[in-house]
Amino acid sequence: MNGVFVTGSNTEVGKTTVSVEIIKHLRKKRKIVVRKPVETDCDLVDGSYFPKDATKLNDACGSGESLTQVCPYCFELEASPEEASLDAGKTLSLDDLIGACNDGVGNRFVFVEGAGGFYSPIADKALNSDLAVHLDLPVVIVVRDELGAISQALLTIDAALNKKLKVAFVVLNEIEQNTLSNLEALRSYTDVPVLKFSQKSPQSFCLKVEKLI
Repeated sequence: MNGVFVTGSNTEVGKTTVSVEIIKHLRKKRKIVVRKPVETDCDLVDGSYFPKDATKLNDACGSGESLTQVCPYCFELEASPEEASLDAGKTLSLDDLIGACNDGVGNRFVFVEGAGGFYSPIADKALNSDLAVHLDLPVVIVVRDELGAISQALLTIDAALNKKLKVAFVVLNEIEQNTLSNLEALRSYTDVPVLKFSQKSPQSFCLKVEKLI
């Protein structure tokens, strides 16, 4: 499998927003597919649960794949996939997610987006980290650019490295404009490439990402 596993230092850090911009840029030169194997907090539309983040990712890559292939496990409850699946009366296994990530990918470059943080529960007795280890893809870590971001980033980097995974790069996502110096500070504490993302200048960010992927 050729691609990256996108995870976060926490929930609500903007993994999908960052991934969409990267995918739209990279698809100009290579075939991209996405896998968001499970999503929670889905709306019921015409009798089926609608995964909002998976839809954004699928639209960005333009692969023509069905949404059910991109995100086969959708649940209504706003909770971890482990809890949401049990609430829906289903036991979601790690093997289910591994199979979904590999289904139909072939030799194409795949963006796999996890659910929540690196150590968030994603299936029955399984964490995002367990899925990342089984897929053995380089990890992209998205961190919200805020007070505490340095600690969050370093903890997640260490967690990934302790699992013997390669960290492709870390993204400091500036969701709200600030004057913090997290980028410079974080770079002084790690050898992992650190980039800053802002909706104001996605193009320059994506050009840097292209050199790292």
